[in-house]
Amino acid sequence: MKLQTIKVATQSAAAPHAVFALLKDGSTWPQWSSFDAFELERAGLNEPFGLGAIRVFITRVSRAREEVVALIPDRQLGYILLSGLPFRDYRAEVTLDPLPGGGTRINWHSRFYAKYWGTGWFWRLFMMMVLNDIAKKLAKASETCA
Repeated sequence: MKLQTIKVATQSAAAPHAVFALLKDGSTWPQWSSFDAFELERAGLNEPFGLGAIRVFITRVSRAREEVVALIPDRQLGYILLSGLPFRDYRAEVTLDPLPGGGTRINWHSRFYAKYWGTGWFWRLFMMMVLNDIAKKLAKASETCA
């Protein structure tokens, strides 16, 4: 099966620390994203939403379990999908780059293999729409909270 890759980017007028605060704290996601609910299944090593945290994002049709595997304050959050979607080896990284004059560029990169043959193209398009929507809503929410 072919590796599927997705890259989406957007900008926020908010500083990287404001964007990162919302990105990292999964409990805020139902307030600004399309997710209906959030559960922290396991706290991180040194802090609730830190490395090793298992975050569960819930919609009417899915329950995506993710583990935080990379964390650089105000700069990067990386996670892997543990269950909930028909993917294998899903990994994503969100990097935040400060913009000259203020603001943040949000870069969301993910890659995965579709679990079922012939469905990769569909899931790549679906996830591109989902991640683009989340990135834009994160940008807007961070501006409101800043």
